Amino acid sequence: MGSRPVAPSGRIMTEIAGVILAGGLSSRMGAEKALLDFGGAPLIARVVARFGPQVDPLAINANGDPARFASFGPPVIPDARTDRPGPLAGVAAGLAFARARGRGWLATVPCDAPFAPRDFVARLFAATRGSAVALARSARGAEPLFGLWPVEALEAVEAALCAGEFSVHRVAAGIGRVDVALDDGGGPDWALNLNDPGEFGRALAALRSGDGVTR
Repeated sequence: MGSRPVAPSGRIMTEIAGVILAGGLSSRMGAEKALLDFGGAPLIARVVARFGPQVDPLAINANGDPARFASFGPPVIPDARTDRPGPLAGVAAGLAFARARGRGWLATVPCDAPFAPRDFVARLFAATRGSAVALARSARGAEPLFGLWPVEALEAVEAALCAGEFSVHRVAAGIGRVDVALDDGGGPDWALNLNDPGEFGRALAALRSGDGVTR
């Protein structure tokens, strides 16, 4: 693999807003996973710490009472829809947020990704070819919630939702999509999503062993 940026430049940060996708029901976890203690801090606080420096501004996409996220700093933006159609609705909310703040791009990350690479936004930005949606890829395959979307995709995303199309993969492909492999060896599974207690326990063990702390 060739060289890659260590962190986004100031120019990139001023072009890209970010949203943490926390609008799911956490049904397999049995509790709201974003707020679970993960090594002494709420899980979402670790995502804010890793993702926040890569974007400006940052928001949290969540439904229900926004007060439960107040201590983390970023504003909370809910889905525009009430039927909880999935993360694509969070992408739409994030794109509207980015547009309202004069940004040309939106980066997304799931709320249960405590090992998200500290430079993945810059790496996706470098691969967009100007207008394509860039989605991250791990050794397991596409990781569509680690994405970078042009703000002009908002209307296409909203139209897809209205038509009953909720797949991030398919909507991104319809707009124009490029997949970006981010695995470069070493460290924990950066794209591990903590969907159930077993995955949560494995990620917590990785944190306690020191894996992922510096990446």
